[in-house]
Amino acid sequence: MDQNPPASSAPISSPERWAHLRFSVVGPLLASPSTRGQLHGRLRALADQAWRHPTSGQWVHFGVSTIERWYYRARRAKQDPVGALRRQVREDAGTFTAMSSALGEKLVTQSRAHPQWSYQLHADNLAALVTKEPALGPCPGYACVRRFLKSQGLFPRPRRGPVHSPGAQAAEARFAAREIRSYQSEQVNALWHLDFHHGKVRVLLADGQWGYPLLLGVLDDRSRLCCHLQWYLHEGAEELCHGLSQAMLKRALPRALMTDNGPAMLAAETTQGLARLGIVHETTLPFSPYQNGKQEKFWSQIEGRLLPMLEGVVDLSLHRLNDATQAWAEMEYNRKEHSELGQSPLAAYQQAPDVGRPAPAADQVALSFTAQLVRTQRRSDGTLTVAGVRCEVPSRYGHLERLHLRVASWDLSQVHLVDPQTGVVLCRLYPLDKHRNAGGRRATRVGPVAAAPIPPTGMAPLLAQLVAQYAATGLPPAYLPKAEREDRS
Repeated sequence: MDQNPPASSAPISSPERWAHLRFSVVGPLLASPSTRGQLHGRLRALADQAWRHPTSGQWVHFGVSTIERWYYRARRAKQDPVGALRRQVREDAGTFTAMSSALGEKLVTQSRAHPQWSYQLHADNLAALVTKEPALGPCPGYACVRRFLKSQGLFPRPRRGPVHSPGAQAAEARFAAREIRSYQSEQVNALWHLDFHHGKVRVLLADGQWGYPLLLGVLDDRSRLCCHLQWYLHEGAEELCHGLSQAMLKRALPRALMTDNGPAMLAAETTQGLARLGIVHETTLPFSPYQNGKQEKFWSQIEGRLLPMLEGVVDLSLHRLNDATQAWAEMEYNRKEHSELGQSPLAAYQQAPDVGRPAPAADQVALSFTAQLVRTQRRSDGTLTVAGVRCEVPSRYGHLERLHLRVASWDLSQVHLVDPQTGVVLCRLYPLDKHRNAGGRRATRVGPVAAAPIPPTGMAPLLAQLVAQYAATGLPPAYLPKAEREDRS
C-alpha cells in the first residue's frame, strides 16, 4: 500500500497536489516502460492500490481507465509531465456569465461611489437597480456579486472621514490613485516621526482633579529608536516644541520630520522653527494615518506593555508617570530586539549610517521655535505692543518704523528684535516699566536724532525763489496792506 504523506502537510495548492499524486501513480510506468502486452496488467495492479486523496487525506482507489488516461497524457508531455497532469482550467474561468457587461459597469460605479458598503449591501442595491431597469438583464446572486467585486479589486473599506469633507475626499482620491508601500530610510536621523497619543490613563493633579494626559512621541524611522517620550496635559505648540527640543538635544538634528495636520503641528512656532533649523516638515494627508504607520504601531506598545504595568498605582501623578515612561523607553523599548529589524533600536541607531547634525545649545533651539512678527514702533515713546504687552525699543533703533520680532506665544517674556534681511538677533526687548521711568533717568540718544540742533538759516530756498519770480513779473502785491494803529485803546 502506498504511504505517501497526507496532502495537508504539503504547503502547495490543490492543483499542484493533484498533479503530484497523479504523477506518483503513473511515474513507475514512465520510468520502466512496459513491453507489449504488460501495460494492462500493470494498470490493474495500480488500480488495486489505495492512494491518499490530495485534499481530504482519505484512502481512495482510481479506475484502470483513469490511470491509463493519466499515463498517456504524461507520456505525450515529454518536457513537463507533471504540468500535463494538472487539472485543466475551465474555459469560462475568470468570466461572469450570470452578469452582463452593462450590469458589471453599474456595479463597479456603485462600488467606487460607496467603497464602505458591504458586499450584501451592494447586492441588495443592485437587485433594486435591476428591478427599476429590467433591460440590464437578470440580477446575479450575492456570491456572484462578491466574486465579481473581489476580481476587480473592490474590497469594502472604512470611509476616510466625513463624506463631504475636502480632506476626506482628497484622501480617498489618493488612496484610489496611488498604491501603498511600506518604506524605511537608509540612514538614521534622515526622517523622524512625531505624534500625540490619547493614552488610556488618568493622573491626579495638584488641585485635586483627575486629568487625562497626552503622550508626545518622537521616533527615528530607520532604527525605530524612541528619541523622546513625554506626557502633557495639553496638545499645543508649546508642548510639541518642548518635547521635540529635548529629542534634538538628546539625539541630533534630523533632516526631515513627519507629522499630521494638527493645530500644534501647523503652528507658526513649529513650522518656522523647523525651517530655521534646516528640517523638512512633511505632513500626512488628512484621514491617512497609514502614512505615519510606524508611529501608530508604536502606540500599541504603550497600551499593551507600559500602561498595564501602572494599573496598580492608585494616585498616579504626571511626574511619576513621566518617570516610569522614561525608564521603560530607555531600558526596555530601545534595548529590546525589534521583530522587523532583528536587533534593538539602540543597536540599529548606533550601527546604521547617520546623516544627523549636532544640535545647537538649548537656548538657541528654544529661540528657533518662535514666530516672526512685524510691529510698528510708536514715535511718542518708542514702544510696541505684542499680544497686549507693551515693550520698550532701545533708542538706537528709534529710527526704525517697522520692527521684526521673534516671540513664542506662550512666553512673552522672551521678545527678540531681529534683522529681517539676515535673521540675526539684534537685541532682546523688555516690557515697559512705567514706575522705573518715573524716576526721570534717561539714557543719551544714539543715532541721527541725537545730533545738535542747527541754528535758523532764514527763508527756505524754494520760497525765496518763488518770491523772486513773483517780483520779476512787475505785478503789484495781490492784497491791500492795512496800516495798524499804534494805540488800540
